[in-house]
Formats: sequence, structure tokens, C-alpha cells
Amino acid sequence: MTEASETGRTGHESRTAHDGRTGYDREDGQHVQTGYDGATLDEAQDEAAAANELAERVSYGKGWPEQHTGPVVRRRGQVQAGTTDQRLLDSHGPTDWVHGDPWRVMRIQSEFVEGFGALAELGPAVSVFGSARTPADSPGYATGVRIGRALAEAGFAVITGGGPGAMEAANRGALEGGGVSVGLGIELPFEQGLNPYVDMGVNFRYFFVRKTMFVKYARGFVVLPGGFGTLDELFEALTLVQTKKVTRFPIVLFGTEYWGGLASWIRSTLVAEGKASLADLELFHITDDVDEAVERVTKESGA
Repeated sequence: MTEASETGRTGHESRTAHDGRTGYDREDGQHVQTGYDGATLDEAQDEAAAANELAERVSYGKGWPEQHTGPVVRRRGQVQAGTTDQRLLDSHGPTDWVHGDPWRVMRIQSEFVEGFGALAELGPAVSVFGSARTPADSPGYATGVRIGRALAEAGFAVITGGGPGAMEAANRGALEGGGVSVGLGIELPFEQGLNPYVDMGVNFRYFFVRKTMFVKYARGFVVLPGGFGTLDELFEALTLVQTKKVTRFPIVLFGTEYWGGLASWIRSTLVAEGKASLADLELFHITDDVDEAVERVTKESGA
């Protein structure tokens, strides 16, 4: 009796690919996809995955497990289970990796990219620093407004930390003077967002990325009275100029009464004890005159 007649007589269909490729078996009404040797497709996939894993883990002729993940080579006990794609597509895996250094590096890189992209076409600019605690009704605030306006009228964009106090004053002056008012904010546990006088704002997680933007896109610094943050920016700029990491970068300290004591200490202690040279006193200029401050920045920066 032929196979076809036997199939028709029993009421069960049995069909197999005779060329060695995938076929189909129907027994008791069930449909099962089979592989090259009659195994189910799931079994064939498992075998293929095992073969691929073996190929990944074993370096031929060396006798030890070896794994290549991008530019990284892992051997013996350092071999990891699975592949990079598997870990990427596994939505049920751990999430603590977002707090690790490799991912943090990507966030740092993204901040540099965002900052460079936002400020690359800014044009000539001056960074203005000062205390966030300067009251809005104080003479120091009014001075900040005057400086911001004068810089804008001289053709400079004004970059600040974007916060309140002296920073807000300089941004306000730049806005009122028809210039571009920029605020570079920072993530802090206790501070504020960008002040309302900022036209272009970029917020940063990392201080060192933000500091790079202050220097890279400015022709000089004007430093109003401030605290630790202001001193941090001031001394970093002085160090960059002293070590010639940046050139033609004027630094103006506004307020002789406020900054005079610091200048005297640098002269009588740092220079006197050989910790700094006499020429380092020329790295900054102290004034109480707004026009002189703008003129100094304009002349020394070559703007």
C-alpha cells in the first residue's frame, strides 16, 4: 500500500521534507516544525546558540576560553556569559549600571557636546562672576547691572552662572543693554534655577564641564565680590593663565576694598615666600570703574 493511501485510510497526516531541510509532522492533529535532522526548531536554535557561544568562548589552538567584546579581550575566569547585544536587549536585567563610571562617562561627554553645540556660535563674550547672595537692593547688585550693560554695549555677550544675586545683575544688564545674556547653571542640592534675565541657558551636572564653558567661550573674566564659588573660578582662571593653558585672557577684579586684602596677601605671603612670582601679580587687575573694567577686557583680549 502506498504512503498516501495509508495516510488517507488512518486519517492522520505525516509529511516530512525529504531533502534534509525543515519539514512538518502532523500526528494526532498537532503541527510541529522540525529542523535538519528531525529535531524541533527550538532544539535547533538552542544547538546553534550553544555552538555560537562555544565559538566565542574558545580560542582555537590555545586551550583556554577567550571572548572578544568590541576592543576588549577576556580570557579564562574573566569571560562573561552571553553577548553584548543580549545584555542590551534584556529589559529584565539589573539597572545599577546607570550609576557606574562607564555610563557616567557618557553623561559627561553628552554635557560637553550640548555645551559646545549651544555656545559655539555665541560670538565674543565675557564671563562675569559674583555672589549668589548679593541682595537685589544693594549697591553691589546695581554695579553688576552696570557692568553687564556696559559689556553688552561694547559688543560682548555676557556669561554668568545663571543664578541670583550678582549673576542675575550681570544678566539683567546684558539684556537691558541689547546683548546676549547667557546662564550656565549647575545642579546643586539647595539652589535655584536660571534667573529670568537669561536668554540662553544650559544646565550642567558637573562643575568641571561648566568651568570649561566659562573659559572656552569667554574673552576674559570680570569678577565681582563673591564667596567660595567665585574664588574657585578666579583661581582656576589665574592658574590657566599662569601655566599658559590660555593666552590673552584678562581677569578684572571689581572692587578695590573687597579684593585689596587678597591682593595684599598674595604679595606679602605667596610672593614673599617664593610660592608665586612677582610677575604673577600682573595676571589680574583691580578697579572700581566700570569703563576701565570694560576697556581692560577689550584691550587685553584683542577684541
